[in-house]
Amino acid sequence: MDWCRYRFRSVWRLAAPPDAVYAVLERAEEYPRWWPQVREVVPIDERTGTARFRSLLPYDLVVTAEARRRDPGARVLEVALSGDLDGWARWTLALEGVGTRAVYEQEVEVRSPLMRALAVPGRPVFRANHALMMRSGRRGLAALLRAV
Repeated sequence: MDWCRYRFRSVWRLAAPPDAVYAVLERAEEYPRWWPQVREVVPIDERTGTARFRSLLPYDLVVTAEARRRDPGARVLEVALSGDLDGWARWTLALEGVGTRAVYEQEVEVRSPLMRALAVPGRPVFRANHALMMRSGRRGLAALLRAV
């Protein structure tokens, strides 16, 4: 097992139509408005930007995200990640009842020297930290969609 590799999958059920959810998720530069652990997103150009994350642990992760797929018809958003995390992340949205089923998938290898050094003892904490971040993001997005 490579202790520095992670695969995550989260399913968010949201009480808004998929196109409305897609419209919010495609504006990554606005994530810090509704997702507290996304501390900063700085666009570089139309396809690329940097993002800084921090959840419960007092440690920032910084990545460069480059759009690989932006497909409003299929309701899929996918980025390649490099920096403290190397890999990819993807949102896939589908109609579920009158709302949306949003699936977030991520496969990354940790490149941050500190997280690599703490890979074995820190893994359960890193996974819990990610889960907390995802729950908070779902709450923030749901609240934003209700306010629209």
